[in-house]
Amino acid sequence: MVPTFRRLILVVMALTALPATAQTPAKPALNVVLITIDTLRADHVGCYGYRQIKTPNIDGLAADGVRFERAFAVVPVTLPSHSSMLTGTYPMLSGMHDFSGNKLSPLQPTLASVLKQAGYQTGAVIGAAVLDSRFGLNQGFDFYYDHFEFSRLDEANLDEMERPGNVVADVALDWLEKDWLAKNSQKKFFLWMHLYDPHFPYHPPEPYSREYAAQPYDGEIAFADEQVGRLLRFLKEKGIYQNTVIVLCGDHGESLGEHGEKTHGFFIYNATMHVPLIIRLPEQLPRQLPEKTVARTLADPVSLVDLMPTVLEAVGLQVPSQVQGRSLLREIRPDPSAPDAQANHERTLYGETFLPRIHFDWSELRGSENTKYHFIDAPRPELYDLTKDPGETHNLLTEKKAVAEEMRAKLVAMIRDYSAGKELAEKTGLDPALMERLKSLGYAGFSGGGEPTVSSRDLPDPKDRIAAYELISDAIADSQHGRYQESIEKLKSVIQSEPNSVPAHYMQGLNYYRLKMFPEAVDELQKTVQLSPDYALAFFNLGMAQAHAGQMDAAITTLQRTLQLDATNFEAAYNLGVAFLQRKQLEPAAEAFRQSITINPELARGHRALGETLLYQGKLDEAITELRRAVELAPQESIMHESLAKALTAKGLTAEADEETRRAHQQQPAPQ
Repeated sequence: MVPTFRRLILVVMALTALPATAQTPAKPALNVVLITIDTLRADHVGCYGYRQIKTPNIDGLAADGVRFERAFAVVPVTLPSHSSMLTGTYPMLSGMHDFSGNKLSPLQPTLASVLKQAGYQTGAVIGAAVLDSRFGLNQGFDFYYDHFEFSRLDEANLDEMERPGNVVADVALDWLEKDWLAKNSQKKFFLWMHLYDPHFPYHPPEPYSREYAAQPYDGEIAFADEQVGRLLRFLKEKGIYQNTVIVLCGDHGESLGEHGEKTHGFFIYNATMHVPLIIRLPEQLPRQLPEKTVARTLADPVSLVDLMPTVLEAVGLQVPSQVQGRSLLREIRPDPSAPDAQANHERTLYGETFLPRIHFDWSELRGSENTKYHFIDAPRPELYDLTKDPGETHNLLTEKKAVAEEMRAKLVAMIRDYSAGKELAEKTGLDPALMERLKSLGYAGFSGGGEPTVSSRDLPDPKDRIAAYELISDAIADSQHGRYQESIEKLKSVIQSEPNSVPAHYMQGLNYYRLKMFPEAVDELQKTVQLSPDYALAFFNLGMAQAHAGQMDAAITTLQRTLQLDATNFEAAYNLGVAFLQRKQLEPAAEAFRQSITINPELARGHRALGETLLYQGKLDEAITELRRAVELAPQESIMHESLAKALTAKGLTAEADEETRRAHQQQPAPQ
C-alpha cells in the first residue's frame, strides 16, 4: 500500500538563475579574490585594535593593503548583505531585504556575471545554507559549491547546514589547483570564499576551543583567520598573489548581548553594522590613477555596496548602470584636489533591517549614518553621537532635534534615490525544508508581516519586543534540538504577552506536532493561519496535523489551500494524494500524485504512489511506466522494486517480476 502520514515530509526545490548581461571592454589583467567572513565584528580583529585575539593573516593582509576603519553593512543578515555586495545595489532596488522567499533577479548583473562575461573563470565556495544557490547568488559562477541537503528533518544532521572553514578552504584551494591552475590558467579567475565560522553557536575546533575557552566567538574568528592564511599562502606560493585584487570583509557584525540582542538581524546598531573591510590592490592597475602614496587606513565612511564597483574599476571593467554603490579607488589613492574628496568624508550611509517587520509584524528599522551621527528611524526614533558614545547608549533625539531632522531628511532622500519602482527580487515559495534549516542556523524563518517596503508607524517598536524575540529564538533552539517541552513553556510565556504572535503560535504548533499531540497542533496552527491568511507553510503543516488527527476532510481542504498559495510545494500535492487515497478517492488521488511529480519530476515516491494508484485502477501500462521511473530514481529502495514486481505480475510479465523481487530482497528496506 502507499505510505500514509507517518512523518512530516519537507520540500526541496532547486532553482537556477540565468546569467545577467553587462557590457565589458577589453580583457582584464588581474585576478580577483573575495573573502567574506560571516558575523565578523570589526572590533574583534587584531588590526582594528583588538588585543585579545590573534589574527595574523588578516592583519598581514591589512598591512599589505588598505584597511577601512568605518565600513558598514547595508543589512545585518547574511543573504541580503551579500546581495548588496555582489550587485552593488540596495534592497530597495534588488528586493533582497531578508532570506525568506526571495531570490535575486536574473536581470541583475552581479560581480560574477560581469567578470565571467569579461573572460574570467568564476568559482565560489559557500559555508552555509543561507547562501544556497536557490537564492540566486550563483549567477555568473562556473562553479558554485553549496551542496546542502534540505530534504531530511531530523536533529542529527543540523550541522550539515553549515560547513567548517577548513572544508571551505579545502574546496576553494582544490578548485584553484585543479579547475583553474591545471585547466584554465590562461584565463583570469574570480574566487569567492565564504567562511561561516564566527556565526552563533560558537564552537571553535582545537586548539582554538582551548585557547579561547572564555571567548568562543573570538576562537571562531581565529580559526577563520587560519583559513584565510591558507588561501593567501597558496596565492603567494603559486606566484598569483602579486597579480590579484583581494577583498576581505565581514558581512555583518554580532551584538554579543549589546542592547539586549544576542546575535544579529533584529537591530541596526553598529555592533552588527560595523564590519572590517580590507582591500589589497596590485601595484599596476589598468587605469591610471594619481601618482600619490597609497593610503593604508581610511577613516571615511564606506558601505559594502561599494564593493562591486570598486573591484570592477580596479580590473578595468565598466560598472553596470544599475549599480548604486561607488568605487573606492580614489579614496585608496587619494587626490586631495579632486572635487569629490570632501564629499567622501561627509558621506551619509544607509542601513536597514526588515526582520522584525517580515517575520513578526513589528516595525522595520532604517537608518542614516555619517562620521559623527547615527540616526535610526523607528516608532521611537534614535540619534547617537558616535564620537562621544560609540556604544550607542544615550539617545540624543530630544536634545538635538535639528540634527535628527537633518539625518531623517537624508534617510528619506536615500530611500527615494535608491528605490526604482518595483523591486527586482523574484518571490519563491517558502520551502518547508529550507525554513526548518534556517531555523537550525538561528534564523527565524516565519512569514507574519506585510509588504516589506510599506512602512507603518502603528507597528510595535522592536526596542519594546527584544525580550519576546530572544525568547522565541531560544524556543527555536530548544525545538531544533528536540527539547520540545522546554520550547513549549517558553512560547507559552511569549503568547501571554504577545497573543497575536504568528511565529509563537506557528512554532508551538510544530512542537505539539513533533510530540504527536495532533489536536493541540491543529489548534495552534489554525490560530496561525487566522492571523496570517497567506502563510503557505503554516497551511501545509496544519494540513499534516489535521491528517494525523484524523480530520481527513479538513486536511484535504487545507492542503488544497496550500497549493493555491504555493504551487511549488510538491509535498503538499503528494500528501494530498495520500489523503484522497485514505478516502478511497482514486481519481483525485492520482491527479494529486501527478501534480507532485510535475512539480518535482525526481520525486521517486511520487512516481511510486501514482503507479500504485494506477494499478488499483487497472491501468497496467501506465502503472508500469511510473513504477519503472520510481525504480530508476531510487534503485536502493526495496519497496520500489516490490511495487514494480506487483505490477509486472499483474501484466503477466512473470520473469521480469521475479527479477524485481530478487532485487528487492537485495536492498535494505526503505525507512517508512
